[in-house]
Amino acid sequence: MLLATGCSFISVSLGPAAGPLEEKTVSGKGKDKILMVDISGIITDEKKTGFSVLTGEADMVSRIKEELVRAKKDERVKSLILRINSPGGTVTASDVIYHEIMQFRKETGKKVIACIMDLGTSGGYYIAASADTIIAHPTTVTGSIGVIMLNLSIEGLLQKIGIADTSIKTGEHKDMGSPLKMMTEEERKIFLDILNAMYERFLCAIEENRAGLSMEKIRALADGRIYSARQALENGLVDQIGYLDDAVLIAKKEAGIEEARVVLYHRPGAYKNNIYSQLGNAGGGDINLFNIDVKTLIHSGAPSFMYLWMP
Repeated sequence: MLLATGCSFISVSLGPAAGPLEEKTVSGKGKDKILMVDISGIITDEKKTGFSVLTGEADMVSRIKEELVRAKKDERVKSLILRINSPGGTVTASDVIYHEIMQFRKETGKKVIACIMDLGTSGGYYIAASADTIIAHPTTVTGSIGVIMLNLSIEGLLQKIGIADTSIKTGEHKDMGSPLKMMTEEERKIFLDILNAMYERFLCAIEENRAGLSMEKIRALADGRIYSARQALENGLVDQIGYLDDAVLIAKKEAGIEEARVVLYHRPGAYKNNIYSQLGNAGGGDINLFNIDVKTLIHSGAPSFMYLWMP
């Protein structure tokens, strides 16, 4: 009917079309390259909402995987810098990125340098632990080693407005963690056992990669507290205090090269002109803990296990 009346539709692109990663040199010269991978914002495998959905921007986990695969194929990429500015995120997304970086090191033999900017806490530090060397900016906040399960109970509120949970279940614990009821002590213990397993995985990742730290020392540090750059250095959580330029120098030194181009991978249309240029849709979201609480606890309706600093 629309065609018969002469009506037609015009498709208008609201942003650059999604496409393969492009390489941009942001500093240096020469044939050899140092790839800088941006890990900013909440660490998650969910896509950002808003404009990035329209442009088809990949989520953080798949983007980093794509960057590492491309870097493996490029013999001129001699080392990797992780530019981290994150309070952490979901346990699984943090662990997947950690695993992919460890595999990159194993398969290529190339050195990885982590440079923590403002924040490298919880899942951010978990990922940093995958690097050969960790540098903290002088004003970095890091640490917060531990796991948290985000969960709310609105049972009391529902009772006040005359609403009752009438869910039907096949087992006593089928609705454990539901925000519609208070958690029992037995359910709390079940969840705590899961959290403890995730906590041990975090500690083992640190022990595997931080040769100077014993498990006893790691446990003493891993009570959830945060550390300044100086405190992190004194406790062996980082190797050096410095700037992003220092990370570039170390990356060249570790690769045994005197000059190299620092490159970023990005989607078509993004403008990058120096080593501090941010990837417009690099993360799973802005560092906005309120938003992730709402999305996780209300939109999904299920508890979430997080390597996340929750001030």
